[in-house]
Amino acid sequence: MTLFYRILGIGLLAYALVLAALYFGQRHLLYRPDRSRPVLAALAEWGVKEVTLTTADRLSLLAWYLPPRGAGPVVVYFHGNGGNLGYRAARLQQFAAAGFGVMMPEYRGYGGNPGSPTEEGLYADALSALDFLARQHIEPDRQAFYGESLGTGVAVRMAVLRKVAALVLEAPFTSVADIAQHRYPFVPARLLVRDRFDSLSLIARVRAPILIMQAEDDTIVPVRFGRALFAAAPEPKESLFAPHGGHFAGQYGGIETAIAFLRRRIDAAENRIEIDNTQ
Repeated sequence: MTLFYRILGIGLLAYALVLAALYFGQRHLLYRPDRSRPVLAALAEWGVKEVTLTTADRLSLLAWYLPPRGAGPVVVYFHGNGGNLGYRAARLQQFAAAGFGVMMPEYRGYGGNPGSPTEEGLYADALSALDFLARQHIEPDRQAFYGESLGTGVAVRMAVLRKVAALVLEAPFTSVADIAQHRYPFVPARLLVRDRFDSLSLIARVRAPILIMQAEDDTIVPVRFGRALFAAAPEPKESLFAPHGGHFAGQYGGIETAIAFLRRRIDAAENRIEIDNTQ
């Protein structure tokens, strides 16, 4: 019996160490920043500018901003957990070529920015971008929020806090806690997560047309989470669940689908505002 209890003790100690490592190291697992400062390079020829955003907690953050043409729409793009803005340069060009202005805020701790990423920190960073657009007189009916992977959690929260013409979610999840439990089924991961990005609890409060896009063979965020979020989303809503393409919408025509959706929905929002103003 002594040997049994010794083995049991070692097993419990090892399990406790795993729990501690997951709890204290969770933000290193969730956030994978490239901390180097991205350069505009060819984007400058498209009219993209570096701007500085100031957050509520007084951080000065880099963002990329392409002003809209006249009274045109602006896509506010919240990127995923890896890399930095430079990894999304081709995305920005696609939106620019389609006639959209673009605001791409960079998160704290990413792209040469000060600070360390947290859920509340990313929300503050996103709000600073929306405040910047307000100072540029970009009205909510001219804005669309686009969330990529982890950025879908930011986009959903912003769509609850602020008015917006349309919301696009690429490879979304129900919550980070659900993803953590999927990845680590041998521990109570859901209870350990601090940065939860609980989109499922918020999505019903969004008052804008929603597009959800995901590939069935996404191995990073299993498609069942995107389908569950779509089921909980209010109307009007649209979806693209492609059979193949992995984790990135560019591999299954998702960006083109998003652009078509945004054109339709932002035009509809502008027309609705004009009708309301004449009544």
